[in-house]
Formats: sequence, C-alpha cells, structure tokens
Amino acid sequence: MADEYQCRDDVFLHAEKISKIYPGTIALDGVSFDLLKGKVNVLIGENGAGKSTLMRMIAGIEQPSEGKMYIGDHEVCFKDTTEARKHGIGIIHQELSLFPNLNVYQNIFMGREKIKGGVILDNKIHMERAKKVLEKLEHPVDLNTPVGELRVGQQQIIEIARNLVADDLKVLIMDEPTSSLSRQEVSVLFKIMRELTAEGISIVYISHRLEEIMQIGDHITILRDGKYVANAEVKDIDVPWIVHQMTGGEKSYPKRDRTVDWKQTQTVLEVKNLCLPKPGGGFLVDHVSFELKKGEVLGIYGLMGSGRTEVFECLMGLQPEHTGEVYLEGNRLDIKSIDQQIDRGFALIPEGRQEQGLVQTLDIEKNCSLSALKRYTIGPFLNSRLENIKVDQQINDIHIKAADKKLPILSLSGGNQQKVVIGKAILTEPKILLMDEPSRGIDIGAKTEVFEIINKYAEEGLSIIVISSELQEIMAIADRVMVLSNGRKTGEFSGDEIQEDLLVLTSYKGHHQD
Repeated sequence: MADEYQCRDDVFLHAEKISKIYPGTIALDGVSFDLLKGKVNVLIGENGAGKSTLMRMIAGIEQPSEGKMYIGDHEVCFKDTTEARKHGIGIIHQELSLFPNLNVYQNIFMGREKIKGGVILDNKIHMERAKKVLEKLEHPVDLNTPVGELRVGQQQIIEIARNLVADDLKVLIMDEPTSSLSRQEVSVLFKIMRELTAEGISIVYISHRLEEIMQIGDHITILRDGKYVANAEVKDIDVPWIVHQMTGGEKSYPKRDRTVDWKQTQTVLEVKNLCLPKPGGGFLVDHVSFELKKGEVLGIYGLMGSGRTEVFECLMGLQPEHTGEVYLEGNRLDIKSIDQQIDRGFALIPEGRQEQGLVQTLDIEKNCSLSALKRYTIGPFLNSRLENIKVDQQINDIHIKAADKKLPILSLSGGNQQKVVIGKAILTEPKILLMDEPSRGIDIGAKTEVFEIINKYAEEGLSIIVISSELQEIMAIADRVMVLSNGRKTGEFSGDEIQEDLLVLTSYKGHHQD
C-alpha cells in the first residue's frame, strides 16, 4: 500500500518487497532496499544472489513480478531504460554493452545524441564532451578509434564515460566496474565516485573485490539466494563479517602445498626472449623468458598494459608476428595458428568470458564440447554419444551447477559460465592451460571453486599459467609468480618470497626503465 511507505529525506529510491520470478526460478524474493542519497551504496552477494536482477529493475531493464518502488513519496515503475534515465538513473553493466563497429565518441553518446538544426548530429559537441570526460577519467583515447579495437579495460572506461555525460544524473549503478581496470585506473574511478557523491549523486556499487568495498563503500546491503540478509555502515564492519553474511560461513582461497622439489621436476614449457613488436615502435612483450614445470601453477602479475595477455596471445598463435624461442617438452615450436597450438596441447581461458569464451546462442553442452569436437568425430560425422559421455563427465568433474545441459549458456550464473569455459578447455586434453583472469566477475564462493579446480588439475600433472590482477588470489594459488611491467619481466618469486608489497613494487619497475 502506498500510504504504508513513509519516505525518508536521506533515501532517493526505496524498493519495497521486490520479487522477480522466472520460469522455475525465484531470482528475487521479497527484497526491500534503500538507495541512500549522495552515498556509495554497496550491494553484495554471491553469484545468483539477485544483485544484478534488482539493479536491472531499478534501471528499467526488467520489471518486478511483485513489489513496488518509490522515489520520494511517489510510486514509480520503469517500463524501459529511457524512462529510468528520465528520472536520472544510469547503469554501467558488468557485461559491456558497446557497439564495436562504432568509434569512441559515437559509443559515448549513443542514445544521448545532440542534434543541431533539428536533424543533424552535432559531432563537434560530441567530440568536445567525450574528450573532456575521458580527460576526467585520465584516459585519453583517439575519439575516432572503433571501440572493437580497444582492449577490455579501455572498453570498460568507455562504458563508464557513457554514463558520466548524462545531463541530469542522480543515480549511477556500477555492476563490477573495476573488473578489467588496473590499480591506477581504479584509483581514478574512486576519485570520480567521491566527486559524484559530493554533488549528491547516489551510487550503487556491485563488486566481488572485498578490499575495494571497504575502501570506497559507505553503506552495504547483502543478498543471499535472492533474499535480503543484512545491511550496515561500512565503517562499522570488516571483511570477515561480509564473507560470513554472504556465505553463511567463511570461505577462503585454498592454498597449494608447495613442498614439491621443482628443480627435479620436468620442464614442460621454455620461453626464451619472447618479443611482440608494438605498432609504431617498441615492444608489447620485450624479451621475456621463463619456464614452466609439470604440474606447476605459474602466476603472472602486472598492471594493465604490462604485456600479460600478449604473452598468452603469442603462445596460442594469436600473434604470429612474435619473435623468440618457445620449446614444448624440449621441442622448438614454430607457432602459426590457434588450431595448431590446441593440437599441440595448449588451451586458453580468455579474459572476456562472454566475448571470447562462450557462444551465447548455444546450450551448455555445445559450449563445453566446442573446442574438442574433432575428438568426437568419425570421418565427417559427430559421435553424439561420445560427446555426451565426455561432457557429462566434465560437468561432474568441475561441479557445474546446471539443471539441464541443454539449457542456454546464459541461464547459468557467472561462476558456472566460467566453469563451462574451463571445462571446454580441459576437454581438449591440454598439457598447458593458460588462464587469463579466471575469477573476473565471479563471487568469492565461485572463486574458491575455480581455484580448487586449478589445484585438482595441477595435482594431476597439468601445467598451468594464471594471470590475475588480484594480489590475494595470485599469492594463494601460484607456486611461482612472474611479474611483468611495461612488457618486461621485472621479477620472479617463489615460496615465501611471494609478498604483496614486493609484487606491487616490482610491477612498477618497468615504467622507470629506459
């Protein structure tokens, strides 16, 4: 009843007992939520808790099955994002919603175009304002560059910029906005968030990075299994309290037993003086050398632009112009194509799960078996029975939670989608597994499961290289950590040498070298 709700001066929007029911699933179950004015409102919970569903309703992307929303003492119901934007509500999606064939300024003003003379797009204004907002984000980019040519982290900045050019912004919903950003870029974003809240703008901040929440959050609301669990002022709580509320009990990353004598263990991969030239001069990867042992987990740490992903691209045949020497089990490789590298025993878990890891129109089973289809063929025909057996085994092995493997891949939570990407790689029976940010955009429970999978396969003898921007993760999972900076290898640490301060310091070294 509208008269039962008493609006508060410090609340911009109130959601009252919101439920969202999909066929066979209750995504939200009677959740009430206060969006405080001029505050960073943290919304947290494991994948499938209902965070993004609630935000999609506040942003007008979906409508609730039950419940009401109020701005002030007026009931509101947004039938689409345009209506929500008229009330000053913008959203930065976890999965980027950019147009890869359009350039930077066209993407920033898509849906907010400025018109002159009633019919002509005012691209002069578009470029001026786009340049200004990107300077504010300390991320100047050529405005005429097609967005599809930018790196994931740069695309994330463009997604953020789109919302900052809104004329009458009152609420900014940020769903995992830092998942692809470097530490420096996160620092700039946090500064801008504080400027926005100082202007009275409300921010909803969804993140799985608990240390960021403690740094930037003002108020926290926790959901679990589609239900409200708790809320508190961030200054009154700590990380263990958050983890306990999210999971019902503490979870932590499983550490590996590092008692193996790596000097006596077989070297599976040896890389010598790997170089990848940069267009216009210089190197994206600059004479990097390293080796990988059988059953070892090698971590690669570095800031964005350090050359981490490019190392993987060279090893997978995505950058055939690279130079240097690569040896697999003592045999020198001439790397020409992805197919060739998969056949040799390389598999890649890409950073962009949705863009590069999954085919969104296929079901769970087909996504799992996609990279290994040639293993299930008899002549030109697919042996569906063998494919079924292998996929079922893989789903069980890595505990993919799916009611039916014939369901669309997007019906799974982010954590389970990531397990499908991992399962797809494992089905190619690799010798070397390359994992680029394997825990990006998944909750602490799913992260724990992903790291348990890494441990399991390493114990079975699979050699794994993991790129991670999160220090606590890479320190927990890696036997050895190689640090890259500005394309160069600036350090390598193992055992007790793997210390947070040392990794951070080493990650900046390459930027101060000539």
